[in-house]
Amino acid sequence: MTDKKIDLFVPGRLCLLGEHSDWAGRYRMVNNRIEKGYAIVTGIEQGIYATAKMAENFIVRFKNDSKKSFKCKMEINELKKIAEKDDFWCYAAGVALYVKEQYNVNGLDITINNSTLPMKKGLSSSAAICVLVARAFNKIYNLHLNTIGEMNTAYNGEVLTPSRCGRLDQVCAFGKVPVLMSFDGDKLDVQNIKIGKDLHYVFADLNAKKDTIKILGDLNKCFPFAQNQIDRNVQKCLGELNKKIIFSSLECIEKGDVEGLGKLMIKAQEQFDKYVSPACPKELTSPILHRVLKDEKLKTLSYGGKGVGSQGDGIVQFLAKDKESQKLMKEYMEQELNFNAYTLTLNKTKPVTKAIIPVAGNGTRMYPITKLIKKSFLPIIDSDGFIKPAIMSILEELDTAGIEEICLVIDKDDQKYYDNFFNQKLSNGYANKLSSEMFDYDRKIRRIGKKISYIYQDEKLGLGHAVSLCSEFASDDPVLLVLGDQLYMTSNDKNCTQQLLENFAKTEKLTVSVCEVDLKDVSKYGILSGTIDGNNNYFVVDKMYEKPSDAYAKEYLYTIKNNEKKYYSVFGEYILTPEVFKELKTNIDNGNTEYGEYQLTTVLDSIREKQGMIAFIPDGEMLDVGNVDSYKKTLIKKMK
Repeated sequence: MTDKKIDLFVPGRLCLLGEHSDWAGRYRMVNNRIEKGYAIVTGIEQGIYATAKMAENFIVRFKNDSKKSFKCKMEINELKKIAEKDDFWCYAAGVALYVKEQYNVNGLDITINNSTLPMKKGLSSSAAICVLVARAFNKIYNLHLNTIGEMNTAYNGEVLTPSRCGRLDQVCAFGKVPVLMSFDGDKLDVQNIKIGKDLHYVFADLNAKKDTIKILGDLNKCFPFAQNQIDRNVQKCLGELNKKIIFSSLECIEKGDVEGLGKLMIKAQEQFDKYVSPACPKELTSPILHRVLKDEKLKTLSYGGKGVGSQGDGIVQFLAKDKESQKLMKEYMEQELNFNAYTLTLNKTKPVTKAIIPVAGNGTRMYPITKLIKKSFLPIIDSDGFIKPAIMSILEELDTAGIEEICLVIDKDDQKYYDNFFNQKLSNGYANKLSSEMFDYDRKIRRIGKKISYIYQDEKLGLGHAVSLCSEFASDDPVLLVLGDQLYMTSNDKNCTQQLLENFAKTEKLTVSVCEVDLKDVSKYGILSGTIDGNNNYFVVDKMYEKPSDAYAKEYLYTIKNNEKKYYSVFGEYILTPEVFKELKTNIDNGNTEYGEYQLTTVLDSIREKQGMIAFIPDGEMLDVGNVDSYKKTLIKKMK
């Protein structure tokens, strides 16, 4: 049995808009006239921290409270008994039971180190526990579940308990990321949301009681076929009216219209009170919730507010006008209203506008031409018909993708080559002989040249060292890294860099672009593996391994796509987050070299373990000009 231990964090979730639409949309399996369910949901900062390791039995314990623990055999009948109880442990047992029924696994030993998540308050503490257990089994036993797979495992496990959970609860598996969820019968779809302006939320426990089972029971009676006006109103509100609210809200979020979003929150609450509350008046009249929503102080500091989750007197949420208002609201709710209040800030999606290109190498593999020409100036015949330096093809790709600042890492003595090419004006005699098309292209060269700055790499201490020199240039922003001897050919109307940047806007995580390689070739490359969600063209990286054997890759380093095993290596573009530069600095300060160089891959793998990393699969092809054989292939490909 392995001693492997993993750290886990799963947040609670906050339903910003669209509560109850998950289970309502599921009734489309019986009545297809019911509208699909839609919800905007996000993970929050509060959650459950744990460690897990393999064990013979199934054990869950709280680190600082010996009385809060349970242990049972990893057997179906034993797990079933615990899952059927209505207590905290039933959720963990329910997921373990479902996993045991589906997979040949042993047990787990899970230690909950800390929980900052309020229990039974509409923030899906039960779902967080379920996702935690599902993820622990997935990671420890290499079940190759993607995020949706972990969600489904958590959901199916919670279904085996007395809980009456909905499908949106398990979205906490995605972490603190706002997503659009849609529910069509048993079909679940999850899409990331682009945020146009920082959103400052405050939510608070109303310190009251509500009966969620009663709410869900009464509302479910209105489905699948309406028998009276109350039923029709509930179906209308959770269906077509909710759809309008959701898609109007998405537009506001993406445009940064915070005031408009607040108005839609108020409208959503009004519609819920009018059309849904009469189906369960005892619980949904919610006097405390409505008293807080009408509080003049809170109304002054916010754009809008509404209930959360199943609604009722559980949790209230407000969209604050700004960061200072968010702070004042939290203080007021805690000090004057005696609530437990929390803040949540969803940051604006940051575009990547800077790029680093290391080109300080000597190009010895291209000897003897590199005695005369820098490798980055090796000529190619591009698809536009111009004969140009290879570096110009890279720069045009970045320019088209919207990159505004480009840092070239060069030898100090080489700057004259770049200055002559990008900044030197043509003599009148030369310019007069150019066609208008060529003259326009020369202006393009000089325009792109204005985006370029230079950093000198005096010592060749590896790619990690070259990147570290650009820390001040990056300035705590995400930055694109492009290798200077690789070009790209797209297979659609957006170039490969554009595709990568758009995907980063969805995840905002450290990202490496990758390309598929044959199993017989994996020993030549660093291989990254993970699990692809649905039809996505990216995956969360579970493992990185440098030049593995075929047998090892076949068993441990594959990624499932379209029900087939695929193998992916680095494509040549990265989006580096600020953490990369911090860790590179630590390595350099401490002299942590490998084979005499500071390695970037080691740092990426370290950050992957701590914060996660994305592998993006562009629709295109990578071309190499770094050696003679690949240069010949690139010339042929580029001329087509």
